[in-house]
Parts: sequence; C-alpha cells; structure tokens
Amino acid sequence: MSAREFVPRPDYAAVPAYRAERTSADIDLGDSTNQWGTAPSALKALASFSPRDISEYPAVDPPELVRAFADYAGVAPDMVISGCGSDDLLDVALRALAAPGERVAHPAPTFAMAPIRARANSLVPVPVPVTANGDLDADAMLATRARVMYLCTPNNPTGVPHSRAAVERVVAAAPGIVIVDEAYAEFADDVFTPWAARQPGVVVLRTLSKSFGLAGLRIGFALAAPVLLAEMVKARGPFRVNALANRAAAAALTGDRDWIRAHAANVREVRARFVSALARIGFTPLQSQANFVCVPVPDAARAAQHLAANSIVVRPFAKLPVVGDVLRIGLAPWPALERVLAALAALPR
Repeated sequence: MSAREFVPRPDYAAVPAYRAERTSADIDLGDSTNQWGTAPSALKALASFSPRDISEYPAVDPPELVRAFADYAGVAPDMVISGCGSDDLLDVALRALAAPGERVAHPAPTFAMAPIRARANSLVPVPVPVTANGDLDADAMLATRARVMYLCTPNNPTGVPHSRAAVERVVAAAPGIVIVDEAYAEFADDVFTPWAARQPGVVVLRTLSKSFGLAGLRIGFALAAPVLLAEMVKARGPFRVNALANRAAAAALTGDRDWIRAHAANVREVRARFVSALARIGFTPLQSQANFVCVPVPDAARAAQHLAANSIVVRPFAKLPVVGDVLRIGLAPWPALERVLAALAALPR
C-alpha cells in the first residue's frame, strides 16, 4: 500500500486519555467496573492454575463456559460465543455482518467505541440524537435505513435505558442487523437478552466486566441465531479469550449467582441513595439504571479537575448531544460516594 492509499485508523489510545491521572487517586470511579470486588468463585479458580495451564493454548468457546452463560442468560448454548470483552465482539459483529461503506446508526450520545469500531471497519457511523428524556428515537433510527443499528441499553454514558416499545419497534422494522448492547443488564429493571437474542437479525452483547468484577480478564459474550454467530466466528478467529478468563468466568457463572444478585441489589440501593443526595446539593442527575450515575454540570472538564484535586477520578464528557456537559460517576461503597458528594458540594458554580 502506498502512502497515498493509506487511510489512518481511529486512535484507540485517545479514548482513555485521562488514564495517566488515575494512578495516584484515592478513589477511581472513571470506569463503570465493580468497586465491590470480584466474584469469589472466579478468584478460587484463578488460584488453582498450574504452569501447564498457562503454557498451553486455551480452548475456544469451551462447552462448560458456553453452557454456563447460556443458562445464565436464558438462551440455548448454540446461541452463544465468547470474546475478549463485549467491545471485541462489537468489532467482530461489524466486521462480519456489514460491508465497507455501509452505515451504522447509533443513538447520540452512546458508547464511544461504537462509532470508533465502525470507522475502524470502514463503515460510516450515523449518530441519531436521543429524545429529550434520553430514550431511543426509534423513528429517526429507522429513517436512516442503516445496515447496522446499535442500541446500548441502559445507555452509556447516560445510564438511561431505552424503552421496550422503542427497542421492539427498531428490531421489528430494521432493514439489516440490530446490535443490542446490554453491558449493564444486571443493574436494570428490564432485560432484553432472552427475547432479543431469539429475533432474526439481532445480536446481543453481554459482559462479565461489570457485575462479575472481571474487567481485567476481558471476557464478553455475543448471543444470536447460530447462522449469525457462524459468520462472527469466521471474523473473530480462535483464542480470543485466554485460559484464565475462560476458567474464572465459568466458575463465577456456575457458583456465584447469589453473589451477583446481592451485588446488583446493593448497586441499586446505593444508586438511589446517591441520586437523592445529589439532588439535595443542587444537581439533577439522569435517571440511570446502570452502575454509574450521569450528572449534568456547566463545565465537565473543570468539574473533573476539581474532583481530581480531591483525589477522585470520574469521567467527564463535554457537549454531548441533547445532555450537554456531564460527569459519569461510577458507583461504589457509600464512604467513597460521601467523599464525592462533599467535593461536588464545594464545586464552584
């Protein structure tokens, strides 16, 4: 390829550019990971690894892992494949199910990697602003006639879920593929996975990074009709999930469901308490159903710097469509959130 033909790919390193500030912070709520720890059975599985387990190649979609997640999600095992996190499987789905030059419609704002992965696969992202209350604008999404329609619910970074009516309308009338990203399903009131994964042309993405506390192992799942998964497997290739992640995930899915349910209930309780406390000090957080809360502020960069000066890291977003400047604040045990509240109360207005 000549220099004239070269087209630069998106800069992935630019997405988490704030990471350099995080190493010395007392409280890091910049990612929506599990601040309560890791599923206990996963930790036990990791402790049992031998040198041979590490020196050999891992299994590809090991049956015990696939069966465990299928049972957890309420689908058949032949509707499940694994990947290196759900964003890896988003990349795989786009590469497998759309051709260069085709369009990918997505709500705006939404998960930052959706348009980045689209461009990396020579697709054209088409942002569709959410409604005034943060819901999916189904009619505007369908009007794009895009080959792929990406729906993240609850949405990131707002935390606002898309209504069932809007999701069902898009799934029923989309001309191509619909990707439903349910990374935060454990914390939401309404879960689409069992229904959506059985619809023709739908791929559901799930992850163990959030409620299971396995973000560092990078493991996610795609759920869809076998014919779609077969095309994704071709694009994915083998060995995307390492042996440690395979075993830890299977152990957690089998042995830690009570732990996950208790953790998710705790997150909901803390979320409601945090939202009420934010309102008392003059903020109007969005109605999140994720494990983070999105807080509109006049100047996100300045607010994040103020929190950083208090050794607290959050994720700032500037000039988002519809919602403007916001801070996305990951949920954590209450003492950490008390410090966040105290710093926000002192934020110059």
